[in-house]
Amino acid sequence: MAITLRPTIAEIRLSAVRRNLQKLKKTAAPARVLFVVKANAYGHGAAALARLAEREDLAWGFGVSSVEEGLALRAGGIISPVLVLGSLYPFESFVEAINADLMMTIASQDAARQVIEAARRLGKKAVCHIKLETGMGRIGARKPAALKIYDELSASGAVSVAGVYTHLSSADTDPAYTAGQLGFLTETVSALAERGARGLTFHAANSCAAVNLPASRLNMVRCGIAAYGLAEGFEPAMTLKTRIVFIKNVREGAFISYNKSFRADRPMKIATIPAGYGDGYIRRFSNKADVLIGGRRCRVLGNVTMDMTMVDVTHVKDAAVGSEAVLLGRQGREEITAAELAAMADTITYEIVTLVSGRVPRVYVE
Repeated sequence: MAITLRPTIAEIRLSAVRRNLQKLKKTAAPARVLFVVKANAYGHGAAALARLAEREDLAWGFGVSSVEEGLALRAGGIISPVLVLGSLYPFESFVEAINADLMMTIASQDAARQVIEAARRLGKKAVCHIKLETGMGRIGARKPAALKIYDELSASGAVSVAGVYTHLSSADTDPAYTAGQLGFLTETVSALAERGARGLTFHAANSCAAVNLPASRLNMVRCGIAAYGLAEGFEPAMTLKTRIVFIKNVREGAFISYNKSFRADRPMKIATIPAGYGDGYIRRFSNKADVLIGGRRCRVLGNVTMDMTMVDVTHVKDAAVGSEAVLLGRQGREEITAAELAAMADTITYEIVTLVSGRVPRVYVE
Protein backbone atom coordinates (compact mmCIF):
# COMPACT_ATOMS: atom_id res chain seq x y z
CA MET A 1 0.00 0.00 0.00
CA ALA A 2 1.29 3.46 -0.89
CA ILE A 3 2.25 5.67 2.02
CA THR A 4 0.02 8.74 2.34
CA LEU A 5 1.43 11.56 4.43
CA ARG A 6 0.27 14.70 2.60
CA PRO A 7 -2.97 15.82 4.27
CA THR A 8 -4.89 16.63 1.06
CA ILE A 9 -7.66 14.04 0.56
CA ALA A 10 -11.01 13.57 -1.12
CA GLU A 11 -13.31 12.11 1.50
CA ILE A 12 -16.19 10.12 -0.02
CA ARG A 13 -19.27 9.41 2.08
CA LEU A 14 -20.54 5.97 1.16
CA SER A 15 -23.78 6.61 3.04
CA ALA A 16 -24.56 9.51 0.70
CA VAL A 17 -23.89 7.43 -2.42
CA ARG A 18 -26.01 4.63 -0.98
CA ARG A 19 -28.98 6.89 -0.29
CA ASN A 20 -28.66 8.57 -3.68
CA LEU A 21 -28.69 5.23 -5.51
CA GLN A 22 -31.59 3.97 -3.40
CA LYS A 23 -33.55 7.09 -4.32
CA LEU A 24 -32.75 6.69 -8.01
CA LYS A 25 -33.65 3.01 -7.96
CA LYS A 26 -37.00 3.75 -6.33
CA THR A 27 -37.72 6.64 -8.69
CA ALA A 28 -36.86 4.70 -11.84
CA ALA A 29 -38.62 1.44 -10.97
CA PRO A 30 -39.49 -0.77 -12.73
CA ALA A 31 -36.70 0.44 -15.01
CA ARG A 32 -33.24 -0.74 -14.04
CA VAL A 33 -30.39 1.56 -13.00
CA LEU A 34 -27.08 1.60 -14.85
CA PHE A 35 -24.69 3.33 -12.46
CA VAL A 36 -22.34 5.44 -14.59
CA VAL A 37 -18.84 5.23 -13.10
CA LYS A 38 -16.78 6.54 -16.02
CA ALA A 39 -13.85 8.90 -15.39
CA ASN A 40 -13.15 7.17 -12.07
CA ALA A 41 -16.76 7.64 -11.00
CA TYR A 42 -16.63 11.37 -11.75
CA GLY A 43 -13.57 11.55 -9.51
CA HIS A 44 -15.11 9.60 -6.63
CA GLY A 45 -13.36 6.26 -7.20
CA ALA A 46 -14.97 3.77 -9.57
CA ALA A 47 -13.87 0.46 -8.07
CA ALA A 48 -14.88 1.28 -4.50
CA LEU A 49 -18.30 2.66 -5.44
CA ALA A 50 -19.01 -0.15 -7.90
CA ARG A 51 -18.24 -2.69 -5.17
CA LEU A 52 -20.65 -0.85 -2.85
CA ALA A 53 -23.41 -0.83 -5.45
CA GLU A 54 -22.88 -4.48 -6.42
CA ARG A 55 -22.68 -5.70 -2.82
CA GLU A 56 -25.88 -3.92 -1.82
CA ASP A 57 -27.81 -4.43 -5.07
CA LEU A 58 -28.07 -0.68 -5.69
CA ALA A 59 -27.67 -0.93 -9.47
CA TRP A 60 -28.18 -3.48 -12.23
CA GLY A 61 -24.83 -2.73 -13.84
CA PHE A 62 -22.24 -0.11 -14.61
CA GLY A 63 -21.49 2.31 -17.43
CA VAL A 64 -17.91 3.15 -18.37
CA SER A 65 -16.33 5.20 -21.13
CA SER A 66 -13.65 2.83 -22.34
CA VAL A 67 -12.58 -0.79 -22.41
CA GLU A 68 -9.76 0.12 -20.02
CA GLU A 69 -12.27 1.39 -17.46
CA GLY A 70 -14.28 -1.81 -17.83
CA LEU A 71 -11.19 -3.96 -17.38
CA ALA A 72 -10.34 -2.02 -14.22
CA LEU A 73 -13.76 -2.87 -12.79
CA ARG A 74 -13.26 -6.54 -13.60
CA ALA A 75 -9.82 -6.41 -11.99
CA GLY A 76 -11.51 -4.88 -8.94
CA GLY A 77 -13.79 -7.89 -8.62
CA ILE A 78 -16.93 -6.55 -10.31
CA ILE A 79 -19.01 -9.29 -11.95
CA SER A 80 -22.17 -7.30 -12.78
CA PRO A 81 -22.92 -6.19 -16.36
CA VAL A 82 -20.62 -3.45 -17.63
CA LEU A 83 -21.51 -1.40 -20.70
CA VAL A 84 -18.75 0.49 -22.53
CA LEU A 85 -20.48 3.69 -23.60
CA GLY A 86 -17.71 4.98 -25.86
CA SER A 87 -16.95 4.07 -29.46
CA LEU A 88 -14.38 1.27 -29.55
CA TYR A 89 -11.09 1.62 -31.44
CA PRO A 90 -8.81 -0.07 -32.46
CA PHE A 91 -9.83 -3.63 -33.38
CA GLU A 92 -8.03 -5.06 -30.34
CA SER A 93 -10.49 -3.21 -28.12
CA PHE A 94 -13.27 -5.56 -29.27
CA VAL A 95 -11.16 -8.60 -28.46
CA GLU A 96 -10.37 -7.37 -24.95
CA ALA A 97 -13.99 -6.40 -24.31
CA ILE A 98 -15.32 -9.78 -25.39
CA ASN A 99 -12.75 -11.63 -23.31
CA ALA A 100 -13.76 -9.63 -20.23
CA ASP A 101 -17.51 -10.01 -20.82
CA LEU A 102 -17.97 -6.29 -21.35
CA MET A 103 -20.99 -5.15 -23.32
CA MET A 104 -19.98 -2.92 -26.22
CA THR A 105 -21.56 0.08 -27.87
CA ILE A 106 -21.92 -0.33 -31.63
CA ALA A 107 -22.42 3.01 -33.36
CA SER A 108 -21.54 2.24 -36.99
CA GLN A 109 -21.69 -0.53 -39.57
CA ASP A 110 -17.90 -0.70 -39.58
CA ALA A 111 -17.92 -1.36 -35.82
CA ALA A 112 -20.57 -4.02 -36.36
CA ARG A 113 -18.33 -5.84 -38.81
CA GLN A 114 -15.37 -5.58 -36.47
CA VAL A 115 -17.19 -6.99 -33.46
CA ILE A 116 -18.49 -9.89 -35.55
CA GLU A 117 -14.96 -10.66 -36.75
CA ALA A 118 -13.56 -10.44 -33.21
CA ALA A 119 -16.26 -12.71 -31.78
CA ARG A 120 -15.73 -15.31 -34.49
CA ARG A 121 -11.96 -15.20 -34.00
CA LEU A 122 -12.38 -15.83 -30.27
CA GLY A 123 -15.18 -18.35 -30.64
CA LYS A 124 -17.10 -16.43 -27.97
CA LYS A 125 -20.38 -14.57 -28.35
CA ALA A 126 -20.22 -10.81 -27.99
CA VAL A 127 -22.94 -8.72 -26.35
CA CYS A 128 -23.71 -5.26 -27.72
CA HIS A 129 -25.97 -2.24 -27.44
CA ILE A 130 -26.60 -0.21 -30.59
CA LYS A 131 -26.15 3.55 -30.21
CA LEU A 132 -28.77 5.65 -32.00
CA GLU A 133 -28.02 9.23 -33.06
CA THR A 134 -31.05 11.39 -32.27
CA GLY A 135 -29.55 14.84 -31.86
CA MET A 136 -26.48 14.72 -29.63
CA GLY A 137 -24.17 14.87 -32.64
CA ARG A 138 -21.44 12.80 -31.06
CA ILE A 139 -21.49 9.07 -31.88
CA GLY A 140 -24.35 6.92 -33.08
CA ALA A 141 -26.18 5.68 -36.15
CA ARG A 142 -29.30 7.24 -37.63
CA LYS A 143 -32.38 5.03 -37.74
CA PRO A 144 -31.81 3.50 -41.23
CA ALA A 145 -28.20 2.60 -40.39
CA ALA A 146 -29.15 1.39 -36.92
CA LEU A 147 -31.65 -1.04 -38.40
CA LYS A 148 -29.02 -2.34 -40.83
CA ILE A 149 -26.61 -2.79 -37.92
CA TYR A 150 -29.25 -4.73 -36.01
CA ASP A 151 -29.92 -6.98 -39.00
CA GLU A 152 -26.22 -7.65 -39.58
CA LEU A 153 -25.44 -8.38 -35.94
CA SER A 154 -28.51 -10.56 -35.44
CA ALA A 155 -27.82 -12.59 -38.59
CA SER A 156 -24.18 -13.17 -37.70
CA GLY A 157 -24.80 -15.71 -34.96
CA ALA A 158 -21.69 -14.30 -33.26
CA VAL A 159 -23.25 -11.29 -31.54
CA SER A 160 -26.19 -10.83 -29.22
CA VAL A 161 -27.90 -7.45 -29.44
CA ALA A 162 -28.97 -6.72 -25.88
CA GLY A 163 -30.12 -3.12 -26.20
CA VAL A 164 -30.56 0.09 -28.16
CA TYR A 165 -29.99 3.52 -26.69
CA THR A 166 -29.50 7.19 -27.33
CA HIS A 167 -28.06 10.15 -25.45
CA LEU A 168 -30.20 13.12 -24.47
CA SER A 169 -28.25 16.32 -25.09
CA SER A 170 -30.51 18.84 -23.35
CA ALA A 171 -32.70 17.06 -20.82
CA ASP A 172 -32.11 19.84 -18.30
CA THR A 173 -32.65 22.78 -20.66
CA ASP A 174 -34.88 21.96 -23.64
CA PRO A 175 -37.97 19.77 -23.06
CA ALA A 176 -39.16 20.05 -26.67
CA TYR A 177 -35.83 18.95 -28.11
CA THR A 178 -35.67 16.11 -25.60
CA ALA A 179 -39.16 14.97 -26.57
CA GLY A 180 -38.03 14.94 -30.19
CA GLN A 181 -35.04 12.77 -29.34
CA LEU A 182 -37.23 10.35 -27.44
CA GLY A 183 -39.60 10.29 -30.42
CA PHE A 184 -36.78 9.20 -32.74
CA LEU A 185 -35.87 6.43 -30.33
CA THR A 186 -39.50 5.30 -30.09
CA GLU A 187 -39.74 5.11 -33.88
CA THR A 188 -36.67 2.90 -33.95
CA VAL A 189 -38.07 0.70 -31.18
CA SER A 190 -41.23 0.18 -33.25
CA ALA A 191 -39.23 -0.65 -36.36
CA LEU A 192 -37.20 -3.20 -34.44
CA ALA A 193 -40.37 -4.79 -33.09
CA GLU A 194 -41.57 -5.19 -36.68
CA ARG A 195 -38.34 -7.06 -37.36
CA GLY A 196 -39.16 -9.45 -34.54
CA ALA A 197 -36.77 -8.00 -31.95
CA ARG A 198 -37.74 -9.13 -28.47
CA GLY A 199 -36.34 -8.62 -24.99
CA LEU A 200 -34.15 -5.64 -25.83
CA THR A 201 -33.22 -3.01 -23.26
CA PHE A 202 -34.00 0.52 -24.42
CA HIS A 203 -32.47 3.46 -22.58
CA ALA A 204 -32.04 7.20 -22.94
CA ALA A 205 -32.40 8.87 -19.55
CA ASN A 206 -29.51 10.50 -17.72
CA SER A 207 -29.91 11.62 -14.11
CA CYS A 208 -32.00 14.69 -14.94
CA ALA A 209 -34.35 12.82 -17.24
CA ALA A 210 -34.62 9.83 -14.90
CA VAL A 211 -35.82 12.08 -12.09
CA ASN A 212 -37.96 14.54 -14.03
CA LEU A 213 -39.17 12.82 -17.22
CA PRO A 214 -40.98 9.55 -16.48
CA ALA A 215 -41.49 8.88 -20.22
CA SER A 216 -37.73 8.74 -20.69
CA ARG A 217 -37.11 5.88 -18.25
CA LEU A 218 -38.02 3.05 -20.66
CA ASN A 219 -36.31 -0.21 -19.55
CA MET A 220 -33.26 1.39 -17.97
CA VAL A 221 -31.82 4.71 -16.82
CA ARG A 222 -28.15 5.73 -16.82
CA CYS A 223 -27.35 7.76 -13.72
CA GLY A 224 -24.10 9.40 -12.77
CA ILE A 225 -24.25 12.95 -11.45
CA ALA A 226 -27.25 12.35 -9.14
CA ALA A 227 -25.59 9.29 -7.63
CA TYR A 228 -22.71 11.52 -6.53
CA GLY A 229 -25.12 14.03 -5.06
CA LEU A 230 -24.57 16.85 -7.52
CA ALA A 231 -28.16 17.07 -8.70
CA GLU A 232 -30.93 18.89 -6.86
CA GLY A 233 -32.45 16.77 -4.11
CA PHE A 234 -29.43 14.48 -3.69
CA GLU A 235 -26.60 14.41 -1.12
CA PRO A 236 -23.08 15.45 -2.17
CA ALA A 237 -20.67 12.62 -1.46
CA MET A 238 -17.28 14.32 -1.85
CA THR A 239 -15.43 16.60 0.53
CA LEU A 240 -12.07 17.89 -0.68
CA LYS A 241 -9.99 18.89 2.30
CA THR A 242 -6.49 19.41 3.61
CA ARG A 243 -4.69 21.06 6.54
CA ILE A 244 -2.73 24.26 7.00
CA VAL A 245 1.01 23.63 6.67
CA PHE A 246 2.35 27.18 7.12
CA ILE A 247 1.17 30.48 8.61
CA LYS A 248 2.75 33.89 8.32
CA ASN A 249 1.94 37.49 9.15
CA VAL A 250 2.52 40.03 6.37
CA ARG A 251 2.65 43.80 6.30
CA GLU A 252 0.48 46.11 4.25
CA GLY A 253 1.80 46.15 0.70
CA ALA A 254 3.18 42.59 0.75
CA PHE A 255 2.70 40.56 -2.43
CA ILE A 256 1.35 37.03 -2.48
CA SER A 257 1.87 34.30 -5.11
CA TYR A 258 3.08 34.32 -8.70
CA ASN A 259 3.12 37.57 -10.66
CA LYS A 260 2.40 39.57 -7.50
CA SER A 261 -1.23 38.52 -8.05
CA PHE A 262 -2.39 39.74 -4.62
CA ARG A 263 -1.25 42.80 -2.67
CA ALA A 264 -2.14 43.07 1.00
CA ASP A 265 -4.11 46.24 1.74
CA ARG A 266 -3.52 45.87 5.49
CA PRO A 267 -1.51 43.67 7.88
CA MET A 268 -2.79 40.12 7.37
CA LYS A 269 -2.38 36.58 8.64
CA ILE A 270 -2.02 34.18 5.73
CA ALA A 271 -2.19 30.39 5.71
CA THR A 272 -0.67 28.11 3.10
CA ILE A 273 -2.48 24.89 2.31
CA PRO A 274 -0.98 21.99 0.28
CA ALA A 275 -3.51 21.88 -2.55
CA GLY A 276 -3.39 23.44 -5.97
CA TYR A 277 -4.11 22.89 -9.62
CA GLY A 278 -2.03 19.70 -9.54
CA ASP A 279 -4.82 18.36 -7.35
CA GLY A 280 -7.60 19.71 -9.55
CA TYR A 281 -8.12 22.95 -7.63
CA ILE A 282 -7.85 25.14 -10.69
CA ARG A 283 -6.31 28.59 -11.24
CA ARG A 284 -9.73 30.05 -12.02
CA PHE A 285 -10.27 30.07 -8.24
CA SER A 286 -7.42 32.56 -7.74
CA ASN A 287 -8.53 35.59 -5.69
CA LYS A 288 -12.13 34.38 -5.96
CA ALA A 289 -12.86 31.16 -4.09
CA ASP A 290 -13.28 30.66 -0.37
CA VAL A 291 -11.86 27.88 1.78
CA LEU A 292 -13.47 26.87 5.07
CA ILE A 293 -11.21 27.08 8.12
CA GLY A 294 -12.57 27.10 11.66
CA GLY A 295 -16.08 27.06 10.23
CA ARG A 296 -15.52 30.39 8.47
CA ARG A 297 -15.01 31.41 4.85
CA CYS A 298 -11.44 32.41 4.04
CA ARG A 299 -10.64 33.98 0.68
CA VAL A 300 -8.00 32.54 -1.63
CA LEU A 301 -5.23 35.11 -2.09
CA GLY A 302 -3.23 35.38 -5.28
CA ASN A 303 -2.81 32.77 -7.96
CA VAL A 304 -3.50 29.16 -7.08
CA THR A 305 -0.20 27.35 -7.66
CA MET A 306 0.42 23.75 -8.70
CA ASP A 307 0.86 22.38 -5.18
CA MET A 308 -0.14 25.14 -2.76
CA THR A 309 -2.71 27.87 -2.24
CA MET A 310 -2.66 30.83 0.12
CA VAL A 311 -5.73 31.99 2.04
CA ASP A 312 -6.62 34.86 4.36
CA VAL A 313 -7.08 33.68 7.96
CA THR A 314 -6.76 37.11 9.58
CA HIS A 315 -10.26 36.74 11.03
CA VAL A 316 -9.83 33.14 12.22
CA LYS A 317 -8.33 33.46 15.69
CA ASP A 318 -7.51 29.79 16.21
CA ALA A 319 -6.09 29.07 12.75
CA ALA A 320 -2.82 27.22 13.12
CA VAL A 321 -0.59 24.73 11.38
CA GLY A 322 -2.63 21.52 11.30
CA SER A 323 -6.04 23.21 11.21
CA GLU A 324 -8.47 21.60 8.74
CA ALA A 325 -9.21 23.46 5.51
CA VAL A 326 -12.18 22.44 3.34
CA LEU A 327 -12.02 23.39 -0.33
CA LEU A 328 -15.21 21.55 -1.33
CA GLY A 329 -17.85 20.41 1.11
CA ARG A 330 -19.17 21.33 4.53
CA GLN A 331 -17.47 22.48 7.72
CA GLY A 332 -19.68 23.51 10.60
CA ARG A 333 -22.56 25.60 9.27
CA GLU A 334 -20.74 26.67 6.13
CA GLU A 335 -20.53 24.82 2.83
CA ILE A 336 -18.58 25.24 -0.40
CA THR A 337 -20.62 23.51 -3.12
CA ALA A 338 -19.51 22.19 -6.47
CA ALA A 339 -22.13 24.48 -8.00
CA GLU A 340 -20.52 27.52 -6.37
CA LEU A 341 -17.09 26.60 -7.70
CA ALA A 342 -18.48 25.72 -11.13
CA ALA A 343 -20.17 29.10 -11.46
CA MET A 344 -16.91 30.80 -10.50
CA ALA A 345 -15.01 28.84 -13.15
CA ASP A 346 -17.73 29.15 -15.81
CA THR A 347 -18.11 25.39 -16.01
CA ILE A 348 -20.32 22.57 -14.68
CA THR A 349 -20.28 20.57 -11.47
CA TYR A 350 -19.25 17.44 -13.39
CA GLU A 351 -15.91 19.05 -14.22
CA ILE A 352 -15.22 20.29 -10.69
CA VAL A 353 -15.23 16.80 -9.15
CA THR A 354 -13.83 14.94 -12.15
CA LEU A 355 -10.78 17.21 -12.14
CA VAL A 356 -9.72 16.07 -8.65
CA SER A 357 -6.49 14.39 -9.65
CA GLY A 358 -5.15 10.92 -9.06
CA ARG A 359 -2.55 12.09 -6.57
CA VAL A 360 -5.34 12.98 -4.13
CA PRO A 361 -6.17 9.86 -2.09
CA ARG A 362 -9.84 8.90 -1.93
CA VAL A 363 -10.79 8.08 1.65
CA TYR A 364 -14.10 6.27 2.14
CA VAL A 365 -16.20 6.87 5.22
CA GLU A 366 -19.75 6.07 6.17
